[in-house]
Amino acid sequence: MRYTSPRSADEALGLLAEHGAGAKVLAGGTDLLVALRHRTVEPAVVVDIKRVDDFDEPVRVTDDAIVVGPTATMGRLAELEEVRRRHVALVEAALTVGSVAIRNRASLVGNSCNASPGADTAPVLLALGATVTIAGPAGERTVGLDDFFLGPRRTACGPDELVTALHLPRPRPGSGSAFQRITRRRGVDLGTVSIAAVLGPDDDVALGMGAVGPRPLVARTRLGDHESTAAAVEHLVAAATPIDDVRAGSDYRRAMLRVLARRALDTAARRRDEEAA
Repeated sequence: MRYTSPRSADEALGLLAEHGAGAKVLAGGTDLLVALRHRTVEPAVVVDIKRVDDFDEPVRVTDDAIVVGPTATMGRLAELEEVRRRHVALVEAALTVGSVAIRNRASLVGNSCNASPGADTAPVLLALGATVTIAGPAGERTVGLDDFFLGPRRTACGPDELVTALHLPRPRPGSGSAFQRITRRRGVDLGTVSIAAVLGPDDDVALGMGAVGPRPLVARTRLGDHESTAAAVEHLVAAATPIDDVRAGSDYRRAMLRVLARRALDTAARRRDEEAA
């Protein structure tokens, strides 16, 4: 295995084009290094992008979005006042990822590209309507995150392409968000079920779900279209297909999915009302 540390995006893309599926991108490394140690992946070349000079700054705030670069860490995002003010649920999710040491290495973009069905930040990003910019031999293209996730560890980013930015649209005034997760134990553990709710000013809801399907899921509805909040929750979680594994049984996951969805919606509604007040 060869290690490379390109200084430009073009150089990194050249290496990916040359080696194709034999290349793996290293951003934070918290997922890749574990896979290398256990030999679940054995690439011909590792392309470390942390020293690429021509990426935009790690986090850039515009009038209509927060643009997150491929090297921005979870820890750094959770500290930024603009992120904390606009996207409370994302901060809550980022702070559940691993330990402090892991959050100071793990990148938000890398976590998305890993495409784990149980990734903690994925439900929030889906509910927020995030998009990614993908660079490749044919130029750049923008893909919604819901189309980006294809399956377990599979994304729409080709082997000769690189995700160069993740865009978080500015929430509409009068919106509220919340994140909920349940694990087997406190501390460093993967989520058994995770939920993110974004509630808009017109009672429109986006519900992101993790660890209850082969990929992170999102469902949308309007509370007024249902007889009750409970009926709306049933509609939102209908797409979930949880399985039995070492962390929980499918029946338990289904039950907790409804509980966490209701809690997240209640918290998002309270935050929305507090902001309006």
